Amino acid sequence: MTDQSVRTAIFPVAGLGTRFMPATKSVPKELLPVLDTPLIQYAIEEAQAAGVERMIFVSHPSKDAIEHHVLDDADLRATLKERGKARLADRLRQAAIDEDDHDVIFVMQDEPLGLGHAILCAADHALPGAVAVILPDDLILGQTGCLTQMIDAYNTSEAGYMVATMEVPREAVSSYGILSVARREGPFAYADRMVEKPAADQAPSTTAAVGRYVLDGSIFETLRSQEPGAGGEIQLTDAIARGIETIGLAGFRFEGIRFDCGSKSGMLAAELHLARQDHEFDEVIDDFIASFHTAEVA
Repeated sequence: MTDQSVRTAIFPVAGLGTRFMPATKSVPKELLPVLDTPLIQYAIEEAQAAGVERMIFVSHPSKDAIEHHVLDDADLRATLKERGKARLADRLRQAAIDEDDHDVIFVMQDEPLGLGHAILCAADHALPGAVAVILPDDLILGQTGCLTQMIDAYNTSEAGYMVATMEVPREAVSSYGILSVARREGPFAYADRMVEKPAADQAPSTTAAVGRYVLDGSIFETLRSQEPGAGGEIQLTDAIARGIETIGLAGFRFEGIRFDCGSKSGMLAAELHLARQDHEFDEVIDDFIASFHTAEVA
């Protein structure tokens, strides 16, 4: 059983977003909106709800727009108020991270050397104890944030490494890290290994890791000595695998719906899901459905 508070959340946001180019040529993929809220905003609010103290954004020098979004812009708010848009100014203030409540640190990952390397870039700034990792591409919606659920469960787990998991169709396992499950207990799937993107006939299960982690602080030391893996990159999965026997790995079955917003289909699904929850869009959706049925009949 672990006994560590989770005070730090790491956001790896240095990727190029190639699947959304040309849109992401000038706009970071993390700032692409799901309706009117950027992906990074959902991730920040999830971390805030989980009670972390420090947020570390591992970014790239070309993506300074993320920092501009994350931090308060008092001059912009003043301009909006002068133009009679006080309500919008207040919304921007609420969306920005209050640096009186949270430490905000930006570090640069100059080269795309893998997720493990991105986490290692944050090592010198992480507070003592376990750390959380949030991949903003994975939008997870539910009554209680996924990270809150994981942190609440972390101290009841026998493992020092925890990853959010969901069951996927066997034909989809090659898109995920898949756990080899030794034992299941409540929401936990204790694993003896994790296989990165296996073929369907070689996957040890259909329990797939998605973009939320709570990791024992020793992960940084492991990453420092981690040899490059697939693609010549430092893979977080490889570092976790090295510590399974001594630290333990638990998959955590969260409550909520996950959307892969790193893909166009996942982004569209998230848009439609959220639009369906908001009555403002009822007429648009109903008109589209009606027109679709009309076209089918014709």
